[in-house]
Amino acid sequence: MRICALILISLVCFTSCKSSKRANVITKKERSADTSPTSLEENELAEKVVKEALKFNGVRYKYGGTTKKGMDCSGLVQTSFKSEDINLPRTTADLSKYGNWVDLKAVQKGDLLFFATRKNSRKVNHVGIVTKVNNEEVEFIHSSTSKGVIRSQLQERYWYFAFVQARRVL
Repeated sequence: MRICALILISLVCFTSCKSSKRANVITKKERSADTSPTSLEENELAEKVVKEALKFNGVRYKYGGTTKKGMDCSGLVQTSFKSEDINLPRTTADLSKYGNWVDLKAVQKGDLLFFATRKNSRKVNHVGIVTKVNNEEVEFIHSSTSKGVIRSQLQERYWYFAFVQARRVL
């Protein structure tokens, strides 16, 4: 009986001493609620990433490409973010699990948009970077197999129905 009581008291002590991981963590939502330097830095970083991506506008599509000689969609994303020392996964599938999910209504410049462009499939196989948000209009840059690196509107029928998710990596 004494042993059971001793074990029970020990368990209570150990579980009550556990610190919360949440104590010092500030979420992006909490940061965006104020005008802290961090949110300003994130906006500036997004501007720089988008500016870098726009340098590739017109570059032809090349599977696995990451240069001005040829670029694929995930290569465009990885190269643009890498210019600001942000290392991201190389494949679209891995990118689609990276960062935080964002509601489409809350999308910002620099966020990633993911699409499923294969017929009868919702498996993500294409990615783009948001370049502009005006009211409900979202523009993004991506590398298409037919036209290379271009800017498109999410409201275009094709992209609207192919859209799967948005993610924030900054």
